[in-house]
Amino acid sequence: MTLEYVLLSSHHSVRLDKWLWAARFYKTRRLAVDAIQKGKVKINGEKSKPARMIKPEDLLSISQGPHHIDLTVTGMADKRGPARVAQTLYQETLESKIRGQKLSLQLKTAAQQVIFDQKKPDQRNRGLSRKAKRGD
Repeated sequence: MTLEYVLLSSHHSVRLDKWLWAARFYKTRRLAVDAIQKGKVKINGEKSKPARMIKPEDLLSISQGPHHIDLTVTGMADKRGPARVAQTLYQETLESKIRGQKLSLQLKTAAQQVIFDQKKPDQRNRGLSRKAKRGD
């Protein structure tokens, strides 16, 4: 069996939910649709619907937990392919990369600051550790 994936030419447009799934921001299209409907994905600064067609050069803002990613669409695909191909579909902005690195460092240090009294943490301490890692 061969893995087939399709990169569309730059003059095509693709549904937002399909593109987010193909670019591997969400594991399923249903998760992508839910995020779009909750306003966690914006196109050119505006809320949108899952069926909205996107095209190259559109600016997307995606919120996933504590992470906020700003990117420019550079390629089109409506089928999910390898991760290396998915990474060619967008270009993350420099400000977003810097913000992500700072947040990652903050989350790591916050998780390390959780000190346990015992060798094995109990249920409460495990919950505190998870919250610190997620940034809740």
